[in-house]
Amino acid sequence: MDLHLVTPDPRYPKAGLVDATTLGSLYVAASVRPPRWLPFVMPSARRARLLERLKRHAQWLRRIDAVVNATVFRAIALPPTGRFSGYLKARAGAIHVADFDVLVLIETRSPADAEPLQQTPAYQALVDSLRECARTVNVIAARNVKRIGDVDTSHQGLFLFNHFAAEDPAVMRQLWDYLAGWYVVETGLDNSVAMAPLEGQRSDYAIVNWARWDGGPLAHFFRQLSKRSFWKYVVGNLEANRAASMPVYCRLA
Repeated sequence: MDLHLVTPDPRYPKAGLVDATTLGSLYVAASVRPPRWLPFVMPSARRARLLERLKRHAQWLRRIDAVVNATVFRAIALPPTGRFSGYLKARAGAIHVADFDVLVLIETRSPADAEPLQQTPAYQALVDSLRECARTVNVIAARNVKRIGDVDTSHQGLFLFNHFAAEDPAVMRQLWDYLAGWYVVETGLDNSVAMAPLEGQRSDYAIVNWARWDGGPLAHFFRQLSKRSFWKYVVGNLEANRAASMPVYCRLA
């Protein structure tokens, strides 16, 4: 496939990018008690206990030389974009719609460090804790392929992990530049790191990008969903290129 912009708009040039990092990552996302109908994630004592365990595991992981950082997130909202995606409807059952309410991002010194890290006792303990509580656990060994700017995890914010599925991953990477350009203009986005699975790594997602804003989710959702250009430009171009996005909004755990 070739990239096809059905609704090009001069207001939304491709996002300005800086060089991709040389880091690797292990993205571990789990469905513990995701919402069924409402987009907001309700409190759960089971999830809260799990998050405390995961934060202790993350402390152990950060002591490993190959690990740059390990961060635990709790989901607060899962917009039901999958219900409106023609591409996901056509691929129903073949693609796991991202319904993750517990997420861990482990950043490694290089992509080559990501896979060996999975053999360490500290990592195995973290994943075992997730599997004891979660319905599904999704693991992606990845590298950074696009970057607007680094994501600050030193303090609380509104974090997004956006899962992009596409018929052609190469087209999705091209399209991401334009979609990110919309977010830069319309939401003030000034950071984002897009991760793609390492070669040979099977994943339902061509890209998982993460980003951060200040402020709360309601104002962010209104600022985004109330704009006609979101539906026409962002959603329209995803549909035209047989792709879909599945956002999960989070806080630091």
